Amino acid sequence: MAFFGGLHKQRTFKPRKDVPEGTKQYQLRKYAEATLGSGNLRQAVVLPEGEDLNEWLAVHTVDFFNHLNMLYGTVTEFCTPKECPVMSAGPRYEYLWEDGVTYKRPTKLSAPDYVDALMNWVQTLLDDENAFPHKIGVQFPKNFRDTVKTIVRRLFRVYAHLYSGHFEQICALGIEAHLNTSYRHFFLFINEFNLVDAKELAPLDELNDAILAEDNKTRR
Repeated sequence: MAFFGGLHKQRTFKPRKDVPEGTKQYQLRKYAEATLGSGNLRQAVVLPEGEDLNEWLAVHTVDFFNHLNMLYGTVTEFCTPKECPVMSAGPRYEYLWEDGVTYKRPTKLSAPDYVDALMNWVQTLLDDENAFPHKIGVQFPKNFRDTVKTIVRRLFRVYAHLYSGHFEQICALGIEAHLNTSYRHFFLFINEFNLVDAKELAPLDELNDAILAEDNKTRR
């Protein structure tokens, strides 16, 4: 939490607990942290040789959830039902919430209510050993990649809302570099494994193109 200068406010959801030491996901997380710490985001997203793709997807999905949780937590005093009555990514993109349980049909929510519903929905999935296993010997379900794709598609919407609705406030807080690095890592990862359709990423097309252009230069 000190990473953001103590600005994070407690949400109704908690970060996903770390996976147990000794598991493959624990080892992959340590590897991912080491490569990310090197500043090489290209290396940080590529599947390590010989490793299981589902394990790699699981580790990163949990980390993106936790990091986005902290980032959004820095703007909760600005992202209110009054200031953000709809969940949007600029005037052209509005998001409705549906989870099949509490909201069985697409429903218009304020941005903070939408993000709360989304984060609690993700947390429930991450805590479900049948949907998101992390114990040794537990097999990943056949639809695991689809689950990850749904999670990251929805997490993207929070990034898009932060950039479109709160970037000036984030700059005023002095944490724009954290947001930019977090999103660049997230985008390169979902692009590497084709996890989100291009049309879903349209709200941040200009930023995405810039990230890809920079990434292509580093590959040469």
